[in-house]
Formats: sequence, structure tokens, C-alpha cells
Amino acid sequence: MTVVDLFSGAGGLSCGLELAGFKPILANEINKVYANTYKNNHPDTIVVVEDIRNISETEFLENHGIKPGTVDLLAGGPPCQGFSVNAPIRSLDDPRNHLFKEYLRIASKLLPKAIVIENVPGIVSLGKGTVVEQIYKELDQLGYKVDHRILFAGHYGVPQMRFRTVFIAIKKNNPHDITFPEIQYNATAVANFAKAKELCLEILPLFENDLKKHTTVKDALSDLPAIEAGIINEEQSYSSEPQNNYQKYLRGKNKTLFNHYCSRVAAINIHRMQFIPQGGSWRDIPIELLPEGLKRARRSDHTKRYGRLHPDGLCSTVLTKCDPHWGSFIHPNYDRIISVREAARMQSFPDFYRFYGSLTEQYEQVGNAVPPLLAKAIGEKIKLLIKE
Repeated sequence: MTVVDLFSGAGGLSCGLELAGFKPILANEINKVYANTYKNNHPDTIVVVEDIRNISETEFLENHGIKPGTVDLLAGGPPCQGFSVNAPIRSLDDPRNHLFKEYLRIASKLLPKAIVIENVPGIVSLGKGTVVEQIYKELDQLGYKVDHRILFAGHYGVPQMRFRTVFIAIKKNNPHDITFPEIQYNATAVANFAKAKELCLEILPLFENDLKKHTTVKDALSDLPAIEAGIINEEQSYSSEPQNNYQKYLRGKNKTLFNHYCSRVAAINIHRMQFIPQGGSWRDIPIELLPEGLKRARRSDHTKRYGRLHPDGLCSTVLTKCDPHWGSFIHPNYDRIISVREAARMQSFPDFYRFYGSLTEQYEQVGNAVPPLLAKAIGEKIKLLIKE
């Protein structure tokens, strides 16, 4: 089965869909560095490096030998910064909020068997739901039926507290009802955003014991060698044999470790880290050592800042910048932030997947990506929905 990936970034969505059996034949990404990472990891895929607003939908297909209705899946995540509940200002007028229309413009010409749009949970409440209504309306006009849910990555084996809104659309003449990937892992997290109760899948107590144990931070990291912050060593060896099934999946036949390096942090931050236990945060730092802003904070505020990961828990949402002042990105055992490879493992990227660009750009690519195991679960469900 074939897939076209728009707003592909470094390729997390394509990586997971490949694991599900799809073949990415065409991708579009505006950022040259991100596109380079995509191309190096998907050498057989045509990658168009261009602003989607400058692409003719007709030429996009014809120039690459694609006829309308022949592609199985169109997948992508229009940039989500304008939708995010973490954005300082959320506005319908933010130009990033209208890129989904460019996505649907390509869809109107491609007419695939199925369409997947993934985004942040904040998209469901923007404009009091008008963005979601517009997506439904335009897909309906193209001849598709559509449904959406908010999926939790931890339910699909990803060792991370990450929620994503997923729209699935299939043609109206398809006899199947739209369904979403069944929960596979017994992972829990608090969904503190609008529509969470209606749209998030829940673990039913009756079936709780049938689920696999959630993948932990320790499961993801325990076979990686110790490193010194700020030292760039492009290729390294593993510190042990795989210690669990998650590590076996990550490593596959890979013998060399890439991207296992991290940013250097200021001496004051290293000093602060020394007071933070596993699972702890800024509250464990002596008040005289806290940044001025946190000295004035209530104990209930900024719960994830200066967080140290707990080996038995999930990682907090991997962001584009693993800064201790942003969230829980301190290694469980060392006084440093997690490396690019450790962040990629929290996202469920296999170890063969190599990231290119500056250190800052590598963290950005990982943080912006769809977790491949979440994408794999979505892809497996799509295959069932469009199976003839």
C-alpha cells in the first residue's frame, strides 16, 4: 500500500506507516534540514522541498507520475503551533492555522482511499470547534466520511505522555465504519484539555489485565552508554545487550548508536540538578538556588519544570527543546538533560533512524515528530478500513 506524506518533517509518521506495511512514495517538507533527515532515512521516497502554498496540486501529482485515486493513503500533520494549548496566543487568524486547507487542497486532487490528519489536542477547541467543523465540511464535499479522536501515545507502547488528535477519513462508498486503534498498553496520564472526556479512548477496568505493561523510561534507556554533556561523538557502541522487548525493537539489527549526545547546561543548572531526586522537580531545589521566576511561583505551578525522569514512569511530552526550564528532561541517573537519541527513543524512533543538522535542529526534529509506534497503530487500522 502507498502513502503520500505532507508536512513530513523528519519522517516520524512515514517511519511508523512503513512499520505498518505502507510504502511512502512522495513527501513534502518546507525545511531543508528536516527534509534531509527524511531523505536519508527514506532514500526511495521522492521528497519535494517547498512551501506547500507554492505547489500546484496538479503538477505535484503529474510531475511524479501519480494519478488521482491511485494512492492508498494521504497522511500528514499541518504545523500545530497555532493550535497548541501551550501557545501564548491562540487565534483563528494565525496563518499556521490555515495550512490544513493547503493539505485538503492536495487531497482534492489526489483523492486517496483514506486520509489521516494528525495534530495537537488544542485543534478541537480552537474557535469553539469551528476548525474541526471546517475539516469535516470540506472532507464531506470531497466525498469522504470522517471521524476524530484524541489518542494517547502511551497506549501504543511509546514511553511518553503525549496526546495527539487524529482525523481518519475514508470514502463514503467504503462500507466500513471508521474505528481507531485499540489500546494495547496499560498506560495512564491526566488529559487536562478541552473535549478530553469525549474524545480520549479509555481503558475499561474489565480489560485492564489483558493489556501489556506500559513501556517505561528505564525500558527505553538502560542499554545506552554514559556520556558527557556537550561532547559530540557521532558513533558509539551500546553498553549492553538488549534488556527488554522495547530495546529489541529499537535496535533491530543495528550495531552502531547515532545521535547520542546532549547540550551542555550552565553550571548553576547542574548544581540545581544535584538536589532533584528521580521523579522530582523544581520544588526539590533550595529556594535560594531557584531562578527568580520560580522563587515567586506557587508550589502547584510549573509542575514539570526542572523535572527528573523516573525510571519506572513515562517521559513527559518531548518538546522541540529539552531544556530543564521547559519540562521533565533531566536524565534519571545523571545530572544532564537527555540526549537526542534518548529523546528519539522516548518518541519510539528505531535506532537506525539518524537525525541530521545542528544539535538544536536535531532536538527540534525529534520533538516535532509523530511517535512512530503511534503512527504504526494508526496505519494498521487504516489497512483494515481500506482492505478490499
